[in-house]
Order: sequence, then structure tokens, then C-alpha cells
Amino acid sequence: MQKEKLELHGFNNLTKSLSFNLYDVSYTSTVSQSKEYIEYIDKIYNADRLTITLETVAQMIGAQILNIARQDYEPQGSSVTMLLADEPIGAHKTDLPLTATYPQATVAHLDKSHLTVHTYPEIHPENGICTFRADIDVSTCGLVSPLNALDFLIENFESDVVIIDYRVRGFTRAVNGNKIFLDHEINSIQDFIGETHQREFHMEDVNYPSENLYHTKLMIKDFELDNFLFGKGVEEFSQKEQENIERQLREEMVEIFYGRNQLG
Repeated sequence: MQKEKLELHGFNNLTKSLSFNLYDVSYTSTVSQSKEYIEYIDKIYNADRLTITLETVAQMIGAQILNIARQDYEPQGSSVTMLLADEPIGAHKTDLPLTATYPQATVAHLDKSHLTVHTYPEIHPENGICTFRADIDVSTCGLVSPLNALDFLIENFESDVVIIDYRVRGFTRAVNGNKIFLDHEINSIQDFIGETHQREFHMEDVNYPSENLYHTKLMIKDFELDNFLFGKGVEEFSQKEQENIERQLREEMVEIFYGRNQLG
């Protein structure tokens, strides 16, 4: 049964913070391919592309963008920060689309909320494993819900492993003076993940509802080796080589998923 709409005394002061660590894992068989992988990741996940991604997230959660800061780094990696408003900002809203040309480093500001993304492409020093990580934080106040963007972000970064944290902080106050520490129902982050991704990923939870803390981890189930190879096709490796590569890729994902190195 749907709850009655909350009547608040003033603005909704709850802060809802959603943090993602999204990982895409690949294999390269030569040093030159590893270098090409880093260059490829830097190209497709540059600050311009990330800006467009965050623009979509802002639209999905119903926020208005006030300002943007973005930067590409040397030798690799990019960052974008946006400040958001959870209501139309009228005369303060810029007429420039987010895809317009910005200075080399710009900043996006929201009046009560923010979006950030940072990328970290890296390679294993010995065995050809390449792991791209994107850290995304969506922090909102008022009526904006960051949970609406879950499926889009998982899909957009072609994730193999996803670590998600959701926390509601502070309190807001009802018209009768009572404090409200949570203004929406949630049992698990999984409740806000679509059926397609529910089928595609193995998921585990560690939740503390009494503290308004929720943690969910996802790891891709199906393993098509060809989807993880960069620069070569699966037919270019012997059966034994394929088995060894798959073992290394699986080990990388399991270590990320559980946050520790495997022994032996």
C-alpha cells in the first residue's frame, strides 16, 4: 500500500548518497596491445563522453545542472564534477547544452546535489590483465532519487563487477516537528536493479537498515571469452591458452568482488 505523501516543515534535508565502483576487465597478449588498450579506454571514456553520461544521469534523477568541472589527465584518466539542483532553476539555468564546447577544465554545480565520476585504467605488470575502473558518486538532497540511475550506469560502462553503496544521512522534519530519517522504502539496492541485470549478475548484500546503510556487489555470470579479449579473437589461442586466460580473468574479477587477493 502506497504511503501518504510526507508533509515537511520546510525543505527536505535528507542527503541520499549513491557510490559506484564499476569494473571492466580485459586481456591483452602483448605489451603493445596493453598500450593500445589504455589509449582506447582513454579515448572512449574521456571527459567529454563522461560529461554526456552524467548529463543523462541528471535527467534520469530529475536534477537540473548548474555547473560542470571536467579534466582529462596525463598519462591517463578523466574526471567530471557536476553541481545540481533538484528543482527547476528558472533564470539561472544556462541555455547551453552539455554537449557544447567547454574550456579544457570546467566545473558543473548543483545547488543541493552533485555528481562526480573519475576513471582509472590500469594494466597488470606481467600477465596481460587490464582493468578499467570508474568511480561514480551521486549525492542528492530534497526529492531527487539517485537510485533511478542504477541500470543505466551498469549498462553504460559495460561492467563486469559493480560495487554499490547507498546511504541516507541526516534528518528532515515533519510539520508536527517529528524527525524523519528515511523518506522512502528500501530493503536492498537490488530492489532497484532491473530484471535483465538481475539475471546477468551474481549479487550479494551487506545491509544495515537500522543505520540506513546498504551495500550490494555484482559480478557477471556468463563468461564468453571472446568478449574479454582486446586485439585478438579467441580462435588465435590454443585450448590450453584459452583456459589459462579465462582463469586469470576470473581470478581478477573474484579478487575485486571480495576485495582481497586469492591465496595460492
